[in-house]
Amino acid sequence: MAVDFTYADHTVILSDLHLSDAEPPHPGNPLWKRYKRPKHFIDKEFRDFLTFLSEETSGATEIVLNGDIFDFDSVMVNPEEKGMKISWLEKKRGLFAEEKKSIFKMSTILKDHWIWIESLGDFVRKGNRVVFVIGNHDMEVHWPGVQKIIVDAMKIPDSMRNSVRFCEWFYVSNKDTLIEHGNQYDAYCTCSNPIHPLVRKGGRYFVRLPFGNLAGKFMLNGMGLFNPHVDSSYIKSNLTDYLVFFYKYLVRVQPLIMFTWFWGAAVTLFYSIGEGLLPAVRDPLKLEKRLSEIATKANSSVSTLHSLRALHVHPAIFNPIRIARELWLDRAILLGFAFLLSFWIFSTVNLFAKVSMLWWAIPLALFLPALLFYARSVESEVYKVQTTALKRVNVISKITGLKRVVFGHTHRERHILLDGVEVLNTGTWSPAFHDVECTQPFGRKCFAWIKKEENSSERVAELYEWNKGKAFPIPRQDRVDLATLEMLAKNRT
Repeated sequence: MAVDFTYADHTVILSDLHLSDAEPPHPGNPLWKRYKRPKHFIDKEFRDFLTFLSEETSGATEIVLNGDIFDFDSVMVNPEEKGMKISWLEKKRGLFAEEKKSIFKMSTILKDHWIWIESLGDFVRKGNRVVFVIGNHDMEVHWPGVQKIIVDAMKIPDSMRNSVRFCEWFYVSNKDTLIEHGNQYDAYCTCSNPIHPLVRKGGRYFVRLPFGNLAGKFMLNGMGLFNPHVDSSYIKSNLTDYLVFFYKYLVRVQPLIMFTWFWGAAVTLFYSIGEGLLPAVRDPLKLEKRLSEIATKANSSVSTLHSLRALHVHPAIFNPIRIARELWLDRAILLGFAFLLSFWIFSTVNLFAKVSMLWWAIPLALFLPALLFYARSVESEVYKVQTTALKRVNVISKITGLKRVVFGHTHRERHILLDGVEVLNTGTWSPAFHDVECTQPFGRKCFAWIKKEENSSERVAELYEWNKGKAFPIPRQDRVDLATLEMLAKNRT
């Protein structure tokens, strides 16, 4: 049965749930990935939220799950199936993005979050629609087999399966709102080619993952006290913050963290460059059909699709120095060079006059101030890219003819009027905490609700916080400029 996705009385949008597998308890290390424990799951809150929507809405209602609903990169469970070849690196840091392995990861997530997926199925059975917009952490949803697993797990009748839709990176709701995750404006998390997301390596096909995903997989999966849902837990503003965190927690839990970080960062650098340079898998004979399918699912046109695609930023993986700097590998290399150069100077002097080993530290002491000055001068660009999407809002509006845009990705909720365009960000529902003990929750669980006003044909949008079974409206800010937003982006807490 055909379902009309072009019209909606109510559109509810939320993003960045980051559903992943449940972390088992670690008796000898109770802090290890505590944020992934089942007691922190948002499943029951989500079920109550959908019940609330069902009671408060009528007519054509759609819920748009706007990217990073699932977090494939954090799944660390390995299959027991013998026929699946798993490398040493996959056993240590999680499975690669092949279809069979992505299906396994999706099945694992849904098994641990059965309340969440069953409540979503109930929502569809009540006559509502669900739209998945693919983000950077759930790019493996591009696989048809993964999409089938999701719909199957909802346990909805065959006649209702068309009520669930998957969109590559954007969706136009009711001809009045553009909805997209927003990672396409983040050089570290952009999908290089959302039209053709696959690459081929050694006769096998993979979803090409962005640099940010690979950093999470190869680095953060081995650093269990760093919460990937709160970037301030692993991106510190200066060396002092890292040292305080190290001596407060890591020296007891993971004293060899520097080794784990270094080899993880090195793997991230080389893997992201190697995979990033591969050509996208595409069939030129099916290109027009592919473009038409993407545009149709997004309630858009092929010409609009091309124009929006042209706004996407250039992936950071094409600038190795840039990503090495983001990984702190540049400072590690310079420090290693300083040690080697100091040892070379000491060895040369020692050939002509026997000197104490303490003299080896003199050249190193001369190099360190310059190295520390350089390290303090380098700022992470992660916060700068958070406003990149906002800088493109005016052009997005002109391309689409729409005056409302909804993003996710940055985990920072907001509702603003920027250059005459209404901009909303639904923040995150992920289990985020200020502390590794997971006692101080971070952020608010927010959603956008677009609905018709009484006695009006136009729809209005509001941002709400979902808290203790109730929805609390968040006022819109009309006087906002980009300079202020850039300053706020640096405030990670």
